[in-house]
Amino acid sequence: MPKKVLIIDDDIDLVEAMRITLENAGFEVIDAQDGLKGLEKARDEKPDLIILDVMMGTQDEGFHVAYQMRQDAELQGIPIIMLTAVGQETGFKFDKDKDEDFLPVDEFIEKPVDPQKLIEKVKVNLGM
Repeated sequence: MPKKVLIIDDDIDLVEAMRITLENAGFEVIDAQDGLKGLEKARDEKPDLIILDVMMGTQDEGFHVAYQMRQDAELQGIPIIMLTAVGQETGFKFDKDKDEDFLPVDEFIEKPVDPQKLIEKVKVNLGM
């Protein structure tokens, strides 16, 4: 049974590109275009991993979604890969080790995402 990945991102083109990449690597992919729908899908679908954009409806929507997931008993154990263009937009760079206290995600990937790097990060965070 393939591992299920939920992509929460409002950029449909990017979602479809990631879907093709991940499905070709053997993953099942579901998606949501905003944080609220993403939370609902996560609760309904119980994905094995979540790829979460930062900037959707607001510049920090993804941060709020990550906090809500980490406080939800059903979702808190699901690995979250945060996909972000914040570094390009603001010059701020995330570091998993330094920023873990205030941002509870398992991994950061800068946009644009390299397909091979995406697959590698997904597999590592799924323990594959």
